[in-house]
Amino acid sequence: MDVWSEPATMKRYLIAGLLVWVPLGITIYVINWLVTTLDQTLLLVPETLRPEHLVGFHIPGLGVLLSFLILFGTGVIAANFFGQRLIQGWERLLGRIPFVKSIYSSVKQVSDTLLSDTGNAFRKALLVEFPRPGCWTIAFLTGTPADAVADHLPGDYVSVYVPTTPNPTGGYFVMVPRASVRELDMSVDAALKYIISMGVVAPRRPRHRAAATTVPHTVAAAPSAPAVPIGTDAAAHPRN
Repeated sequence: MDVWSEPATMKRYLIAGLLVWVPLGITIYVINWLVTTLDQTLLLVPETLRPEHLVGFHIPGLGVLLSFLILFGTGVIAANFFGQRLIQGWERLLGRIPFVKSIYSSVKQVSDTLLSDTGNAFRKALLVEFPRPGCWTIAFLTGTPADAVADHLPGDYVSVYVPTTPNPTGGYFVMVPRASVRELDMSVDAALKYIISMGVVAPRRPRHRAAATTVPHTVAAAPSAPAVPIGTDAAAHPRN
């Protein structure tokens, strides 16, 4: 069979080649961008101590190592008593600068919520009706409405983040009735992959599933997942 005389066969081979090279190319591009960006931290090093001066040429990746050491060292300092006092003094200084205060405090609150081990953001994958009744989408639990907002809501509500696809960094913050939310038996990472792939990469069903449990103030369970209290892991409710 002559491959070049069969358009359908050529198309199939071209698509197969794209499926191999597109993910690989994007991965290489992202890694190259990340390494190149982090290598800019070498500008903090005196010129006489940079690789170009010591060995005569640039060594890619040293900026990644330097960034890791800076982050690790900062974490070590911030974890002890004297480091915390130093950071508190630094934050008080920034809090006296009008424009910087609003930016720094907002970013710190978000980062503390997302990155802290004690934060509750993006800990649960949910199923909510959005943008209209009858249409369901995946969302993430972010907490409960602030008191100033909850006073104007009729009943018990939860705050959720509805990401867009394929870029989940953009989305909508909505407050919905707790009873109308269904918790999914799906990790946050699996839910993000499901959203980014536009539903193509379906998450695998866990082997061990928790038994359905009805308790006060729970997120209603999806048809394929049991209801579990917000802030409680599903593993804490084993099958009887």
